[in-house]
Parts: sequence; C-alpha cells; structure tokens
Amino acid sequence: MKFLLKQKEFSVLAIVVIISIILSFVSPVFLTVENWLDIIEGNAVIGILAIGMTLIIITSDIDVSVAALTTAVTVSIGYLFQFLPDSWISVVLIFLIAPLIGILLGSFNGLLVSKIKIPAIVVTLGTLNIFSGLVLYITNGNYINSTNFPDSFMAFSNIEIAGIPILIYLFALVAAGTWFILKYTLIGRSVLAIGGNAQSSVRVGINFEKVKMFVFSYMGFLAGIAAIAQTSYTSAIDPNGLAGLELTVIAAVVLGGANIHGGRGSIPGTLLGVLLLAIMQNGMILARIDTFWQNVVTGAIIVIAVSYDEINHRRNQEKLSNIDVKEAS
Repeated sequence: MKFLLKQKEFSVLAIVVIISIILSFVSPVFLTVENWLDIIEGNAVIGILAIGMTLIIITSDIDVSVAALTTAVTVSIGYLFQFLPDSWISVVLIFLIAPLIGILLGSFNGLLVSKIKIPAIVVTLGTLNIFSGLVLYITNGNYINSTNFPDSFMAFSNIEIAGIPILIYLFALVAAGTWFILKYTLIGRSVLAIGGNAQSSVRVGINFEKVKMFVFSYMGFLAGIAAIAQTSYTSAIDPNGLAGLELTVIAAVVLGGANIHGGRGSIPGTLLGVLLLAIMQNGMILARIDTFWQNVVTGAIIVIAVSYDEINHRRNQEKLSNIDVKEAS
C-alpha cells in the first residue's frame, strides 16, 4: 500500500475517482455505460497520440508537430480512397499505407533530431508549419466528406464487438503493444535509460541516435493509426480539425506522471491522464459550461503539472548534491 501511495499514477487514479463521483451528482447520465463508451471512443485519437508522446517525453524531448502530422496522414487517406477498391482489401491497405506515411514523416523529425542534433522543439515547430502549410495548400482548406470513402471502410468504422466500438479495441491494442515494447524489449529499456541518463547510457553501449530515431518514427507510426481512427470516428476529413490537439496530448502525458525532464513515464499513467482530461471535458459539457473553458483548463493543467515536476526535480537534485557533499567530506 505504501508503494502504491507513492506512485503518481495512484494519485491520478484517485483524482479520476473523486471527479467521477462529483460528476455523477452533477448529471446522472455521467456514470452510464453509454456515456463512458462515448468518452473513451471520443478520446481514442488523443490516447493513441499520447502513448507515442510518452516515449518521446521519456527521452527528454517533445513533438509539437504531432497534430499536423496526423492531419497530413488523414488527408493522404482521403485522396487514396479515390483509388482503392470498394472491398475489405481497401481497409487492409489503409492499415498498411497510413502507418507507413506516418513513419516516413516521423522519421524526418527523428533524422533531424538524432543525426543533425537540432533540438526537438525547434525541429517539430518547423515541421508543424510545413505539414500544416502543405495540407492547406493541397486541400485549400476544404473538407473531404464520406462520399469519397469506400463502403467497406465505413462498415469497418461501425463495427461493434460485445457492444464496444472497434476504435476502443484499436486503442487498447496500441496501449498494450506499446506497454510491452517499453517494459520487455531492448529498445524499450533503452528509451528509459536514455531518458534517465543519456551520457551513462551511451557509455554502456546504447545507441543514442537509434533510440531517438525509434521514438520519433514510432510517433509517426501511431499518428498513422490515429489518422485512421480519426477518419473512422468523424466520417470526414477536416484540414483544421486537429489544430491545437498537441497541447492536449502533452497535457495528458505530463498529467499521467511523465517527467518533462525525461527518465520517467508509463503507459498506464498516460492512459489515466487521458481519462482524467476526458472526464473533465465531458463533465463540463454535461454541466453546460462554455466549451472555450476547456482550453483554459488544459492550459492550467499543463502549467500545474510541469511546475509540480520542476519543483520535485529541483528537490531531488538538491538531495543528490547534499549526498555528494557529505560523501566528499
């Protein structure tokens, strides 16, 4: 119990439970199964992107181009639909092509960060504008509606298994797969090691450039999956539909316990962070609070969570400094 109480994930879970209890009194609809399925399905895209962002933040980097990258993949999907047959083959092809496009775009970020050693914030700010500009140039800011989508893809989007939408299963599969990679594979352990102490990790033989390339490429891969989920959920492609989503993604990861300085983060924690933001948003909607306040809440959460991490980081550094002084004396 003492171990659980010390975990930040446990405190986030406690907050989720408390807010859920409060919201159940605000609206009796909140605790219904239908509402919770809507919450999870509606935030599947944010969740998938947050899982990828977790790995990047663990390595002490950040990717602010993730929303623009995902939008670029969704637009690519929209135009590819015109050339795909109206059969289940098109669904299979989309699940192959969309992640591949995402990997290529993510690898571009990774190449600049790992090989040329440009700070990730600078690289992704640049690619954010590149991707967004190209998308608006190609689409002229116009929607791509479902009339161009194959019927097989629309049928896939509407699949439910045991009453649970297919997008929730897709979200769960991404979460479980990434958790396994981070916990049980060499590259996953290398991600944690690089975030904890990059210099020591390199000295023991971990390839720094390979790890950086992996996390940004994997972010691109998940952006491709998220693009499919977004297209399935909305049945349309909006070139501006995901603008600003990167802030929510980052907020969910940091709120879930990832340290902005790197070295700490977990998939269960990120899922709890996504869930906390989702129920707060849902609660504000049920309480009929102006939707513009959602941005205020998200921004406040980022500031509070990062400030909390920064204070803890400084305290830990001071403790280490005191220990070194005592040992030296």
